[in-house]
Amino acid sequence: MDFDNYQKEAQRTDRVPMRNEPDDTASLIVPMLGLAGETGQLLSEYKKHLRDGEAHRLFKERVSEELGDLLWYIANVASKFELSLSDVATANLAKVKQRWTDNGAERLNFDAGLPHNEQLPRRFEVQLVDVLGETGQRVRVLIDGSPFGAELTDNAYDPDGYRFHDVFHFAYAAVLGWSPIARALLKRKRKSRPLLDEVEDGGRAAVIEEGVAALVFDYARRHGMLEGVATLDFQLLRTIKDMTSHLEVRQRTTGEWEQAILQGFEVWRAVFAARGGRITVDLDTRRIAFVGPATAQP
Repeated sequence: MDFDNYQKEAQRTDRVPMRNEPDDTASLIVPMLGLAGETGQLLSEYKKHLRDGEAHRLFKERVSEELGDLLWYIANVASKFELSLSDVATANLAKVKQRWTDNGAERLNFDAGLPHNEQLPRRFEVQLVDVLGETGQRVRVLIDGSPFGAELTDNAYDPDGYRFHDVFHFAYAAVLGWSPIARALLKRKRKSRPLLDEVEDGGRAAVIEEGVAALVFDYARRHGMLEGVATLDFQLLRTIKDMTSHLEVRQRTTGEWEQAILQGFEVWRAVFAARGGRITVDLDTRRIAFVGPATAQP
């Protein structure tokens, strides 16, 4: 039986149908309470299984029964919100595939067909050199030995290492094949296609990327700078997807964003501990790595 047929048949046994009246709350509250109650029953059966082991001979049958009851209430709630259970299931599968799979290398290169000097280099080395400025520590960025961009500070009253945040942009470039900031630093904007350059490599896209970096940094600060963290809050990832929904990086999954963020913070923690360092950025292997202290002099 498919979901839509099940949903239609389940509605025939609804004892509290919608009445289309302003004070009609029971028709929604009853199935929602049913969901909570049947979830409790399912947990109770598992409790019995833990307690009695093989003596609880009807464990699978009871689990099947409770899951069936849950399915009935889910179908009932979907119907009362005028949702197709089949559409709900399809959307859920799409979401979890986004969360736990990636798109492989086939869509990594957003630069296909463009002149070589407008493509992100497939591999390069970055040095982050920590120097003392008038108001505190500053970071000088060198790419393949040449200085790029302005020196960065933490932009904070209390030093927190945000001055090393270019690491995150390079992580996005490596894992996602996308970073307007890295493009600007590397002077690889796609000027041969003016609209692409304006939308994807322009100021708005760069501000969005900086916003993502700041948002994730604040999240990380509340979670031990992600040390020992293997998965991120899905709400954070969904917010990032919403922020970038009009850009080419929308083709990347939440799982790929998660890997870019986790790799970026792994390298950031190493750079912060060493007060600078050398990192490699590899778009072919989709990796960013800390390789040792900076060799350039402050």
